[in-house]
Amino acid sequence: MPGDMIPESFRQSRRTVLKYVGAGAIAGLLPTISDAAGTSPALIAAAKHEGGLNTIALPPDWANYGEIISTFEKKYGIPIRNAAPDDTSAEELQSIRSMRGQSRGPDVVDVGLSFALTGAKQGLFRPYKVSTWNSIPAALKDPAGLWYGDYFGLISFGVNMSVAKTAPQSWADLKKPAYKGMVALNGSPLGAGAAFAGVFAAALANGGSLDNIMPGIEFFADLAKRGNFDPSAATSASLVSGQTPVVINWDYLNLAQAKKSKAMTKIDTIIPTDAKPYGAFYCQAISKFAPHPKAAELWQEFIYSDEGQLLYLKGFAHPARFSAMAKSGVIPAALMADLPPAKPYGEALFATIAQTKKAQAALTENWTKLVKA
Repeated sequence: MPGDMIPESFRQSRRTVLKYVGAGAIAGLLPTISDAAGTSPALIAAAKHEGGLNTIALPPDWANYGEIISTFEKKYGIPIRNAAPDDTSAEELQSIRSMRGQSRGPDVVDVGLSFALTGAKQGLFRPYKVSTWNSIPAALKDPAGLWYGDYFGLISFGVNMSVAKTAPQSWADLKKPAYKGMVALNGSPLGAGAAFAGVFAAALANGGSLDNIMPGIEFFADLAKRGNFDPSAATSASLVSGQTPVVINWDYLNLAQAKKSKAMTKIDTIIPTDAKPYGAFYCQAISKFAPHPKAAELWQEFIYSDEGQLLYLKGFAHPARFSAMAKSGVIPAALMADLPPAKPYGEALFATIAQTKKAQAALTENWTKLVKA
C-alpha cells in the first residue's frame, strides 16, 4: 500500500459517519442495495450452468463468511463447496497448484497480501475486474486485476478473562509471568497471514518499523524463552475454551468471538497501546485454473457489491469499499454504532508491497532459527 498509513479518504469517512451516528443524524438510514452492474442475467445463467462454486479456507466465524456463503447460495441458487476451512493462505496457494485440472480445485481464494503477491508472481491467478472496481482504492488492488483487497483489520489481543483474569494492554505486558504459556498466534507466520501480521505488529512496539520486522521476530523468541509463547495454532474454539487464553489475531475475529460467546465466557479485545496499530488487508483472487470460472466471477461481483461488503462489516471486518459506501450513504447507522471507536483505525500503519516482501524474506530466514518454543 503506497505510504504507511491508511488512506485519508477512509479515515475521514469513518470519522464523519461515526459522528453522524453519535448525533442521531442518520438513525433511520436504511441502505438501498441492488446487484452490482456486472451481475448480469447472462453471468448469473452461466454461473448456474456450471453447477457450483469451490471456495477454500473460509471459516464461518471469520469475517462473517458463514452468512456471506449462505446469502450467496440463497440469492443465486448455486451451492458452495467450502474446502478446508482452517487452511492457511500458503495452503490455499498449494491447493491451486496441486489440484490444477481437477473439478474440486479452488475457484477463488482469500489470502493475505504477501501470499497474493506470491500467487500473482507464480501465475496462479487470472485477471478479473468487478463492476465496482473503480470504488476499490488503488492501494488495495493489483492494476491488472489479478487480486484485490476485500476487507482489512487491526492486530489485537483476544483475552479469555476467565483464565487470564487481567487483560494485557501492551506488547510489553505479554512478557509478564502472569501470562506464562498463554500467548498464541493463529499459526506460523510463515504460512498464516494473521500470524505474519502479528509479528509485524510486535516489531512496531519493540524498536522495529515497517522496514524492519526483525524486532518482532526477536520479541517472540524472547517470549518463547520466558515460556509465555504457546506455538500451537490458536483458533476461536481454543480461545473460548481457555486452551489459548491470549490470542494475537485480527480485531474482527476477536470481536466476533466475544459477541458470540458472551453467554459462556467474557472475551476482551485489546488494541495494544504501546505502538501504532498494525493493519493489513486480505485479498480475493480467481484461480487461473478455476473449474467454475463464471461462478467465480459471480462470487466476486457479490463480494464487492454493497450487499457483500456490508456483510463483512457486520462481522467487524472493514470492507475495501468502505469509503465509497460511506460517501453514498448505504451503511446503516446501527451497523456503524456496533463497531469499535474510530481512533485506532485512523492511526493504523500498513506495510507497502515492498515492505511486505522484505518482511517475508526476513521471516523465512530467521523465524524457525530464532523462535524455539
